[in-house]
Amino acid sequence: MTRIYLILALIGFILPNIFALKVTFETGNILLYTDIPTTLSQMFANDIATAFTIDLLFVVLVFLFWSYQEARKHQIKGLWIVWVLTFMFGLAGGFPLFLYLREDRLK
Repeated sequence: MTRIYLILALIGFILPNIFALKVTFETGNILLYTDIPTTLSQMFANDIATAFTIDLLFVVLVFLFWSYQEARKHQIKGLWIVWVLTFMFGLAGGFPLFLYLREDRLK
């Protein structure tokens, strides 16, 4: 299972960031971080985007609490790296990366 989680983490980091890189090259808003007001306005551009954004932000919050508890429970090192990568590149890569570390620790 660890190999599957690692593959999913790689896919999760790559796929969403294809679009972030596209925006980076088109607008100069590097990975959506150098022009925060524009990034936020586009994240909340309409009701559908707002619904997805709020849903994702809530899931990230739940992930932070859960991963912290799991890391303490199973003595998983390097949780901060997973969190940094999650904030930089997204939950789609960070979550399976944490599952990989957790599964590896449980072995």
